[in-house]
Amino acid sequence: MAAWALIVGSLGACAIDPYPYPTPAPRAPAPLTDNDPLPPAQQRGKSRWTPVRWAELPGWGQDQLHEAWNAWVRGCERPVSGHTALCGEVRQLSIATPAEQQAWVVRRFQPYRVSEPDGSLSQGLLTGYYEPILPASRVPTATHRTPLYGPPDGLRPGQPWYSRQEIDTLPAARAALQGKAIAWLADPIDALILQIQGSGRLNVSEPDGSQRQVRVAFAAHNGHPYQSVGRWLLDQRAISEASWEAIKAWAARNPQRLNDMLWSNPRTVFFREEKLSELDARFGPRGAQGVPLTPGRSIAVDPQSIPYGTPVWLATQGPTLSQQKLVLAQDTGGAIVGAVRADLFTGWGGWTDPAYTTAAALKQPLQLWVLWPR
Repeated sequence: MAAWALIVGSLGACAIDPYPYPTPAPRAPAPLTDNDPLPPAQQRGKSRWTPVRWAELPGWGQDQLHEAWNAWVRGCERPVSGHTALCGEVRQLSIATPAEQQAWVVRRFQPYRVSEPDGSLSQGLLTGYYEPILPASRVPTATHRTPLYGPPDGLRPGQPWYSRQEIDTLPAARAALQGKAIAWLADPIDALILQIQGSGRLNVSEPDGSQRQVRVAFAAHNGHPYQSVGRWLLDQRAISEASWEAIKAWAARNPQRLNDMLWSNPRTVFFREEKLSELDARFGPRGAQGVPLTPGRSIAVDPQSIPYGTPVWLATQGPTLSQQKLVLAQDTGGAIVGAVRADLFTGWGGWTDPAYTTAAALKQPLQLWVLWPR
């Protein structure tokens, strides 16, 4: 689902838990003092975790931890191995004071600085992604001619199906997708953005004249590699920066070459439609962990570096964001590869909303520390 890097290369809702709380865990260990030895470093696939003391986390003690607690509670619906026993305490602490929450985190967790597998601290990268809200029609019209498809019959994961160009031009591909259109958009670039983001909300006009909002979520793709249309335009020196504004402006000036640009990316994403209840609308789509995303507190990571469900301390400083805060690793994306790499979920909205403008502009240095049970 993570997205903006692909162009070139708290909620206050109360989480409702339908399950009874487990038996309280044994008494937590006392926090480490400056004189206590730290645990050993851990090698984790594509990353190395080096233990540090809490005082080494920039901004620790200044974040409003309660703003991250709903994301943590939602993550406990599918907890990472090693965290399950703590989830009952996480739920109980939803109504605790900030000081109580912070003291509990310090007692229960050990922070580890995330670095490359060889231990080097190369500069990480933070980008952003969001859930677009787009107008759509349930049937094709004179203005809404770009379909969003559900998966075709016979699509097999890992096996290439028709490319984007073949879907647009081959009768056999069109026949395979007959009856699979979920809705129709007016702008093919909006459809591409939706495919890159991986999910979105549609304000759908129905044939009877009514309107309703639905969510479309990632269901599958056609098995072809992703290629950046922004990179394609940069390579041709058609644009000087790979932003969606620049891409759309170029397309408006060069309508005869629009398909050439779109077909430079052979990957097509297929969606499934989901009902959007009042509660669902207060959270983002489900990420790769299988739980709803929380704006500003859910990140996409490389799961070979940081397991889904892990609480993470994030520090970044740049023109778009200057923050040190608690986030939860709850998603991944095609461009999210490596140790110190994250995509921040910024929320949902249209082209002028903060969720979009923040996600579009976010590309800056990053430091990460995982919090792992002691």
